[in-house]
Parts: sequence; C-alpha cells; structure tokens
Amino acid sequence: MQAPLDWIWQQPDWPGFRWDVAQLAVPLAHARLAQGKVLGAARLLDVNLTLEAVAAILVEDGVTTSAIEGERLDLDAVRSSVARHLGLPTAGLAAPPRAVDGLIDVLLDATRHHDAALTLERLFGWQAALFPTGYSGLHAIRVGVLRGIEPMQVVSGGIGNEKVHFIAPPGEGLEAELEGFLAWFNGPHAGLDGVIRAGLAHLWFVTLHPFEDGNGRLARAITDMALSQDERQPMRLFSVSAQILRERQRYYDILEHTQRGGLDVTEWLMWFLTQVEAAATAAEQTVANTLAKARFWIRHQATALNERQRKVLNRLLDAGPDGFEGGINTRKYRSLTNSSRATAYRELVDLVGKGCLRPTGHGGRSSGYEVEW
Repeated sequence: MQAPLDWIWQQPDWPGFRWDVAQLAVPLAHARLAQGKVLGAARLLDVNLTLEAVAAILVEDGVTTSAIEGERLDLDAVRSSVARHLGLPTAGLAAPPRAVDGLIDVLLDATRHHDAALTLERLFGWQAALFPTGYSGLHAIRVGVLRGIEPMQVVSGGIGNEKVHFIAPPGEGLEAELEGFLAWFNGPHAGLDGVIRAGLAHLWFVTLHPFEDGNGRLARAITDMALSQDERQPMRLFSVSAQILRERQRYYDILEHTQRGGLDVTEWLMWFLTQVEAAATAAEQTVANTLAKARFWIRHQATALNERQRKVLNRLLDAGPDGFEGGINTRKYRSLTNSSRATAYRELVDLVGKGCLRPTGHGGRSSGYEVEW
C-alpha cells in the first residue's frame, strides 16, 4: 500500500504545528482551574496520605495505559508493584511480573525525574522496560532500539478489506526525526503554555511511532512528564490515561483525523485540554476518598480485626463509596481472602457488628455489604 500524500508528517513545513489561541482559551482556562483544584485539595493531605493518593493514581495509570492498548493487567500485580516502588505495605501481595514492574518503573521515572533531559537512551530504556522478555505477546520485537526500515502501518479489516488508519514516517531518517522532537521537548518554551506543550508532545511522539511496540504507553508517559514539569511536582495527582481509556474510541478517532490533516492541530488540543480537565476533576474524588479512608481508620484504630478483614476493608476503601460494584458478599470475600464460606460469612457479620460495614440488599448469606463511611 502506498502512503497518501496528506499524512501530517508529509506536510512541507512539518513539524510546524499551528493552533488557534482564541479557540483554546476557554478549554485551557477550564483545564487550569480543574488542575488547580486537585492540587489545592491535595494540600489537605499529610505526607502519608499524599503517598496513598499518589499510589492510587499510579495504580490507575498503570492499569489504564495498558488497557488503552487492549492489554489487561492484573490489578493485584499492579498494586503490588506500586507498593514496592513507593515503600508501602505489601502484606498479602504477590511479587509482580517483570513487565508490570517495568511499566511502573517507566511511569515513576517520567515524573520523579521530570527535570532530567529526555534522551534517546532514556527512551530506549523505557521501551525495553515495557518488554523485558523481548516479546510483545507471542511475537519477538526489537527492544531498546528504533524500529526497522520496514513500513509501519496501523491496519484493520480482513484481507481485501483493509483499512489503513495510520502510516508512520519511514524508518530511514527516523532517528533524526526523533532527535528533533527531543531537542524541542528539552528546549526552552517561553510563551508556550505547559498543558498545551503536553498535548503537542503526545501528538508528535505518537506520530513518529519510533518503536515496534509500546509507542502509546511511552507517549502517555511523556505526557505525564510534561505535566509534571508544568506543575513542578514529582508525583502525579491525576491520570490522563484513565480519562483517555474512558474516551478510548474518540482518542483513536481524533488521532487518526489529526494525522491525516494539515498542521493546524487546534481540534486535537481542544480535545486534549478537555481530557485534562476531566482527569483532574475525577482525581478530586480520589483525594476525597483518601481523606475518608484515613478518617475511617482513625475511628477504627482500636477495633479488633484480623488480617483478612483488614485486607477486604482496604480494598473497599480504595475503591471509594461507589467503586466496588454490588458491595462485598461471601463469594467475593472468599475470593479475596481464600477463606471458607462459613468463615467469610462469620467475618462479614462481625464487621457489621463492629460498625465497619452495613448490609445492602436482601438478607441471607448472599447479602451485599458496603463500608460504613
């Protein structure tokens, strides 16, 4: 298949992105307001609670940035990796797979060391960390190096009905293209708003598609890095990846539309700013949940609970008031704690009696229970 002549990277003045400042004024103001609110709310947290909120966001980031690519990570494995990286308790959590640890390494390196230059070697390390075995699924891929000279295309449909969604720049000259991106990313940005810069960085890197696999996850890590630079914060308090997952189809649609057009990227930036606003707004609830969890444990600091009960309560508290669909019941309790049905029922009833849970729905052993916030 021949590349059409209208891919964004084929424009004569690529990568001279343009945008309408007036059209972006309102969505940028909304994004900045939401960003300020979540940063302000986080100031109510002490050091330990801030770490808990960051851990919750990091878990969400790890799970969702992979889910965008169709990869479902085990939630407990991500929790385990985040806890180990942040020095939080890991009791009852199994050691995570290397690939999960590698992903968390990348996400943390991008934000903790946001003030360090983004280099080709650093990107190579990030991509290699995502694929520690050298395989993506069942397929061997190039790891820690740029993709080869073979055409890089995103295609859907069966043979004879293929639809080309994207063709990346050719492998020849790719290193120079990537060096140009890195020089821009690391350079001074006087007069360029930091959130708009994050949106441009995301689009530019995805368009280059420099690796055989992992480009989307790396683009979102670079976005987090740019936002951390803008906020001058080493820890993310809201997850753009989680918001992109909620708008996954629109994300792919607008990327395809933008990459097929000219260099005016106003529409992409308007969409991106809206996602930043939504992500920051959603994170306010995470901060509120963290405070509520702290108040819960203050109330129950003298309540006698066994390890299984604490594990279940923490899972419910982490999920928030509406995050654990249907509440907890004996079947879910047994699954989380590997206990017998009788033990699960007895310990749930005990938690109700101690004011930790309250019943919902119908009675009996199949009854659901929720946290007594």
